[in-house]
Amino acid sequence: MNQSRPKAKLSRRLGIPLTPKCVRYFERRPFPPGVHGRRRQKSSDYATRLLEKQRLRHQYDLSEGQLRRTFAEAARRPGPTGENLVALLERRLDATVLRSGLARTIYQARQTVTHRHVMVNGRRVDKPSYRVRPGDVVEIVPASRAKNPFLAAAAGAHAPERPVAYLSANLPELRTTVLRDAARSEVPIICDTQLVVEFYSR
Repeated sequence: MNQSRPKAKLSRRLGIPLTPKCVRYFERRPFPPGVHGRRRQKSSDYATRLLEKQRLRHQYDLSEGQLRRTFAEAARRPGPTGENLVALLERRLDATVLRSGLARTIYQARQTVTHRHVMVNGRRVDKPSYRVRPGDVVEIVPASRAKNPFLAAAAGAHAPERPVAYLSANLPELRTTVLRDAARSEVPIICDTQLVVEFYSR
């Protein structure tokens, strides 16, 4: 069974490619799946906000509960809630592994963490939701570095087109250092976070 198909269908529904493999499927059929996918349908304000929330949730591969809890924390913090939300999501360990180029997709990043291939400050961490802090060093455990996915990462196969400024990645060493919290403008996600704020604040 082609495992990329479900993500390709989800990508078409959300209007964004969720993985590099999904790009060709999305470009071939850039409309929602189903018999009515080609029709232009006027969206309600609720549907528009819901779509943005779903886009954000799936780009981080989160459950609804995880995103809702993170939003609640972001809303309690001073400053724009949308900016706070993205900064908190970027502090997840799986997001850090992805952005630094140690994994190709958020799904691979999550698997890398749960299979205990990642250390934070010299200690193995197997929770994708683990929250990193400025100064933390994230790296692949020495025993895993000879595995093919990490050899590819060390060669730069998963390096982002534009490295993010809030991380300092050393891919040949399979290591990255968290420098600071991310600013929304630096994070390569496709989402109008203000609409997400409006969705949860309704």
